[in-house]
This record gives sequence, structure tokens and C-alpha cells, in this order.
Amino acid sequence: MNSKQKKVYEKIFKNPVQSDIEWSEIENLLKSLGAVISEGNGSRVRIELNGERAVFHRPHPERVTDKGAVKSMRRFLDNAGVKK
Repeated sequence: MNSKQKKVYEKIFKNPVQSDIEWSEIENLLKSLGAVISEGNGSRVRIELNGERAVFHRPHPERVTDKGAVKSMRRFLDNAGVKK
């Protein structure tokens, strides 16, 4: 994980929940952690990391991730055992 990815990780876990994280930054972080990302139907994205699986929707037309998706990403990373 490089310094930019660490900053994204910190934004995901920051309180109050951030709503200025671009989805592409989150995908980049996940890839650096070894996640397998595959395309689903429409804007769906399937993610598998450390045996944990989840489906997220890419935000559109905006590029930033909403607070609900950030909270879900927190849970996903916790369940996958990701520690900074």
C-alpha cells in the first residue's frame, strides 16, 4: 500500500463519514490489497478479498462515493481482516 492508498484507507475509516472519496481511488486501494474485482450487470462491481465477497455499485454520473457505500466498504474491509 503506497502513501496515496493509505490516505484513501484513512478517509474510509474517518469519522464523520467522508463523502468526497472517488470510487476509482477505492478500487485502486482494493487492488493493492489483492482484491479480485469483476464487472457485474450495469454499474455493479463484485469484489473478493481474503475470502470475503461483496457487491457494490459504481457511482454515476458522479465519481464520488456516497456515505452509505463508504460505510459498507468499512464493514467489508473489517470483515476481510484488513488492517492498516
